[in-house]
Amino acid sequence: MNSCLYHARVMHHRLAPKTHRFNYNVFMFYVDLDEITTLADKFGMLSRNTFGFFSFRDSEHLQLKKGVTRPVKENILEFLAANEVKAVPEKIMLLTNFNVLGYNFNPVSFYFCFDAESNPICAVAEVSNTFREMKPYLLDISRLSNGEFVLRVPKYFYVSPFINHDAEFDFHLHIPSDKLNIRIDDYSDNKRIFISTLTGEKKSITTRNLLFYALRFPLIPLRIMFLIHWNAFLLWMKKIRFFRKAEYPELQKDVLNRVEEQ
Repeated sequence: MNSCLYHARVMHHRLAPKTHRFNYNVFMFYVDLDEITTLADKFGMLSRNTFGFFSFRDSEHLQLKKGVTRPVKENILEFLAANEVKAVPEKIMLLTNFNVLGYNFNPVSFYFCFDAESNPICAVAEVSNTFREMKPYLLDISRLSNGEFVLRVPKYFYVSPFINHDAEFDFHLHIPSDKLNIRIDDYSDNKRIFISTLTGEKKSITTRNLLFYALRFPLIPLRIMFLIHWNAFLLWMKKIRFFRKAEYPELQKDVLNRVEEQ
């Protein structure tokens, strides 16, 4: 079985206009999209598209057709084909948080796509904001070097109200192995203004580990949402400029589940 867990640590470090740093521990699932139903059948704490302690819900991930929920793999394959990725992945691994007791929020999930010989084909970063909007970013094989996908690209997506709309994402995605090592920086006017990292160690999916993480990190998606809003409050207290979502709509492109701010 390819699927596993990662015991991980998230770090956010704002460099400008004022410094602000925080970090927290998490655990994440790294699952083969073809194994999710098998995992749900094997472990009582896991389910797919139904209520459970840990539940994978296709609707919480990339859905290309509004109002229609399809298995995530179908959407990823369609997205890759639309973006001229010619090789069809044999295996797609997803690094993400599962729904916990009916609630979930993933600031970002990552798909890593491989051929039949387990050679990497591409990666997709699935970024979400607190409006529940979503945008996928493709890192194709041309972006791979020494086991790391690298891409610097305009965001064209509203994520943080404390980062200007015309900022860029700088992705550095190491293919997960025994260690997890992912970094996403923000650049503005060609200057790095924000660093975020996700690092961790691989763990097996076992009943014991699922129970341990359920107790060690209870309601982890809710905690993530709380930390986002708490640190937004701290940034507001530091009088860092606030950018409204309604500003510069032309800088928000190809956004799924689009929500217009009133």
